[in-house]
Amino acid sequence: MTTSAPPLAGTIVAPRASRWPIFGWFAFLFLIASQITAIVISPPDRDMGDLQKIMYVHVPAAWMTMLAPLTVLVFGLRYLWKRREQDDLLAAAAAEVATTFAGLTLALGMIWARPTWGVWWTWDARLTSMLVLFLILAGYLAVRALIDDPERRAQWSAVVGILGAINVPIVYMSVRWWRTIHQIQSSPSTVDPAYVIGLRLNAFAFLFVMIYFIRRRYEAALMERAAEHASRAAALGGGR
Repeated sequence: MTTSAPPLAGTIVAPRASRWPIFGWFAFLFLIASQITAIVISPPDRDMGDLQKIMYVHVPAAWMTMLAPLTVLVFGLRYLWKRREQDDLLAAAAAEVATTFAGLTLALGMIWARPTWGVWWTWDARLTSMLVLFLILAGYLAVRALIDDPERRAQWSAVVGILGAINVPIVYMSVRWWRTIHQIQSSPSTVDPAYVIGLRLNAFAFLFVMIYFIRRRYEAALMERAAEHASRAAALGGGR
């Protein structure tokens, strides 16, 4: 007598073809146009000269570094609430993108610091808190790589994601809470009007790129998990 294999809980279906590649082309072309526009229309800074133009990459990357962990928080908490595997995968996708932007922010900050401050690195409150955020995000990815059980991996990841989100306001307010050589938060209200348009354009450009990266990484994760579920179902079916 044969028995059918029980259905897998939370089975994921691979995503269908979407229009996200078109959005990706738009995001990257918008980014290129924004960079060219910012570089062309902005005059050299009085003190830093053309070095100022690194702001159009460094500052938007820093903003995305603080925005992406909030996405990790939202979908991590949603997983803990509803136990939907898709929420865990989306949180993980956002964490990967956040880690990338955090690393880019730190690298660009060091490149900017060397000619401006005379050192590549100093244990400034802003730099240190950003490094802590980067390490938390890297720890999130390490947890996912080291834990095999999907449910336990998702739960522990959500906890690490909460810690990362808690650190975001500390990074943002560090230049106001402590004495720091890092300037106050760069925004359209704190920079010269000559640089506002370029900064706004690149803020949107980086936002579009971040959304695209998260979505595509999420789709890849769905495909990987769907393949795992199909393989498990085939193994259970073969053991009748």
